[in-house]
Amino acid sequence: MRVRAAVTAIALTLLLVDVPQVQAAASSLTLSLRQTPSATDSVVTFYGTIKPARSGLSVKIQGNTSGAWKTTRFMTKTTKAGTWKIVAVATSFDIPVKYRAQVNVSGKIINSPIRTITMKKLPQISSTDPSLVVESLGPGGRIHGADVSRWQHPNDKAIDFSVAYASGLRFVMIKASDTRDEADALALKYLIMDHAAAQAAGLYTGFYHYAILPDVSDSAGIIRDATAQAQKVLWRLAAIGGYTERDLSYALDLENKCVRVSSSGACQKYATRAAVTLWAETFLGILKEKTGRTPIIYSYSNFLESSMNKSAALSQYPLWLAQYAIDPFNPINQPGIKAGGCFVHSWTGANCDSQWTIWQYTSCGIAPKYGVPGTRLDLNIFRGSASDFLNLSKGSWAPALVDLMPNNEPTQMVINAQSASTTNKLVTFKTTVTRPDSTPVVTGAVKLVFDAATMPQTKPIQTVLRATSGEWTLAIKGVPAGTYSGNIVYTDVSQTHAQSSQAVTFTVVQGPIPTPEPTKKPTKKPSVNGCTNQIKN
Repeated sequence: MRVRAAVTAIALTLLLVDVPQVQAAASSLTLSLRQTPSATDSVVTFYGTIKPARSGLSVKIQGNTSGAWKTTRFMTKTTKAGTWKIVAVATSFDIPVKYRAQVNVSGKIINSPIRTITMKKLPQISSTDPSLVVESLGPGGRIHGADVSRWQHPNDKAIDFSVAYASGLRFVMIKASDTRDEADALALKYLIMDHAAAQAAGLYTGFYHYAILPDVSDSAGIIRDATAQAQKVLWRLAAIGGYTERDLSYALDLENKCVRVSSSGACQKYATRAAVTLWAETFLGILKEKTGRTPIIYSYSNFLESSMNKSAALSQYPLWLAQYAIDPFNPINQPGIKAGGCFVHSWTGANCDSQWTIWQYTSCGIAPKYGVPGTRLDLNIFRGSASDFLNLSKGSWAPALVDLMPNNEPTQMVINAQSASTTNKLVTFKTTVTRPDSTPVVTGAVKLVFDAATMPQTKPIQTVLRATSGEWTLAIKGVPAGTYSGNIVYTDVSQTHAQSSQAVTFTVVQGPIPTPEPTKKPTKKPSVNGCTNQIKN
């Protein structure tokens, strides 16, 4: 929220200076600041992170103009993710001023590195209409944006969003969550890095969740999984403090209906059209009801047609459509139109056109042009006016305490079935792990921990197959003949849910000894240029 109060001389030469920092042994505080483009005032954004993450800590901004540090009136609280942000209005210009952030951690004062900034008067239109700074600078005279994830941070390099803004981008969709725990942890890491930095540079920010659908066929199981994954999104949104006035809605990235993968990586089972549709309706409906904002769905035309049923409920959600190799610089070009006939799905219009809101027109944008490390960047354009665009940021949602992700919430494990026979077959355990209210856990996985007395000399290979949220089949290969004891242990590395376990015993008898197969040399696959025919902008 914009704070209209005097800030003594702040600004954008962005002459950032690091100096020694007072730290507690286990905590550190970062500070960045930037003059943020605005239609009405000269605005400066202070932002940073407390590490390790702690929520509810008071962050104060101190200024130094005459050799002494003085605490300003600007302060805020850290979010669940440890991030913080303050937006202020400047009243004096062309004077370099030093700033630092300060926080009290368990009685110890932590100061951030010192930063220096010189605010500049901007030759901008003075107006109360924020749509005037959402210029249509993209192909075809449309509002231009990008989407980013871990792949835009090679070697942990940061994105320079001020370059992105100067190059005409006005929004960025950030991957914020994922069904898979490891990918989800990376999404959180880069969300923390990108969210405040993009807004401070003047960009609007949206989010997306990459979905893996459940390997179940009953409607109740599908709804349980969609509900659990929606809960993960709500916790993630709450962790960064909820929606701000510069946030677009959360998007569901739904482009994969494979629910079971073989050891070779091939898909063994796909979700039905009815299952995909029910899952999406449930997930999006929960987000809309809880946050008061209409979420977005991302996909491509063939998936919408061949993998989902037409749904009036789904058609209410804005469509973020991916289609490449069409020139977006021609303003009459549109995605989602077949060479002959119609794509038939929930967003098909009367003239066979797709009723898209955002078009991802290339995955081969020239990344350095937009301040992004690496070589490739997904680029998007928005369909509609600046006022239409700002409608995507209408409605705010600030999380209450009950909305925050729990910490080491108790869990209960049930082993539904187990199988152990001969050495040439897998040992399997089917498990369910639930929360105190009997709903499935949202994150985590299971593994077998052998008792020390029965630990095999050669470590067996364990594979966890996710059926749905809180339900897994644990498959163990290479267990020698013998009788074993141990525990099936559920662990959540995010520490959202507490560990739980069940003791097990099983016997494996010697089976046929397989004849070793000759080692095959891998066949070298021909290189493929993924940017052939794509727009390079």
